[in-house]
Amino acid sequence: MTSSEQYKRQILNDLAQGNVESLDDAPTNTAQEYENFDDFAQRSSAAERRHLFGRSLHPDKIPPSQMEPELQKAIAQIKPNERDDVARAFFKHLKQRGLSDRNLEQQLGLSTHHASRMSAEDVSKLASFAYHSHPDIFQEVLTEQPGIMKFLSNPVVAAVLGVAAAKWLGNRHK
Repeated sequence: MTSSEQYKRQILNDLAQGNVESLDDAPTNTAQEYENFDDFAQRSSAAERRHLFGRSLHPDKIPPSQMEPELQKAIAQIKPNERDDVARAFFKHLKQRGLSDRNLEQQLGLSTHHASRMSAEDVSKLASFAYHSHPDIFQEVLTEQPGIMKFLSNPVVAAVLGVAAAKWLGNRHK
């Protein structure tokens, strides 16, 4: 059994047993209730999303070999204007690290460095690069643009987010 399969099995076992101790220090607002993920994405604060996604979405937790195909599928499903916003956010944060949009265009083989003209494939390349090389930027962009999360379907991704959701829902019903 691969380490990825072992990890997936452990997460699913933890979920089945209600084991959420890794998020015990997560700030919660029990007065705030959300109907579904879209409601959470629209009404939650950036701090709530940052904490929820921060520990869950990292190459140490989900190997790039599993995350990249999921990113490609998810980015292909989001609306073009949301995809532009995601690309702009990645460029903005990467530029703060000294990486220009033109250099990224060349380095990653993008069809353009203009966020509004990028294809889903271009945005996927940009997201994968951030996930590999700058996971903190990847997490920050998902905090700013959480809509992409609802399109991630990989069981490992779902399990990691499930741990966070279990914590959130558990506190919500106390």
